[in-house]
Amino acid sequence: MRIGSFTKSYAGRTVLEMPEFTLDGGMIYGVISANGSGKSTLAKVLAGAEPPDGGTPVPEGVRIGYLPQKSYAFRMSVQANICLASGDQGKAMDRMRALGIEHLARRRADRLSGGETARMAAARVMMRPCDLLILDEPTASMDMQSTALTERLIQDFRRETGCAVLLITHSLGQAGRLADRILFLSRGRLAEEGEREQVLRRPKHPDTREFLDFCGV
Repeated sequence: MRIGSFTKSYAGRTVLEMPEFTLDGGMIYGVISANGSGKSTLAKVLAGAEPPDGGTPVPEGVRIGYLPQKSYAFRMSVQANICLASGDQGKAMDRMRALGIEHLARRRADRLSGGETARMAAARVMMRPCDLLILDEPTASMDMQSTALTERLIQDFRRETGCAVLLITHSLGQAGRLADRILFLSRGRLAEEGEREQVLRRPKHPDTREFLDFCGV
């Protein structure tokens, strides 16, 4: 799908200026950058949670799944929370098993730990098919085992649905494991986009090289 160019401003200050770019179905796109470069703003605009300054970046009719950085839980059971996206109880249990939280099915969701809430939210957003799945730091509050389970579910969901995945992550290791292509943002602009190995190992833009050098890559 072709994402249209757009800008996003707050209080008269432009924080994000994106050109047109393409997100192909079945591909995972890792978005990396230093803090404050616009990653979460990009997710919010593409998900429709924040309006751009003008235009419609995502074509009409595109089904979007969005997992924001801050996971939320309603005051009901974990299973009921997950089934808000779809009433398929069997699929809900499958998602919980995949993420290792089936034992929490009847627990009050608003009493979970941060990592448990994040896994529940990941299960919920992957309950129904979409064309574009936007994940904003989906594993930031998880331990290593939970992260591995969630990454596996993301890959399985991508294969199952053929959706494009926009994965915003602070972890270069995660980007290297999951992403087919990398988008690097610098000061609110798309500085570089390309195949994972090219961007992470042979970056072309000086800002990308500086960021990766600072991260010890």
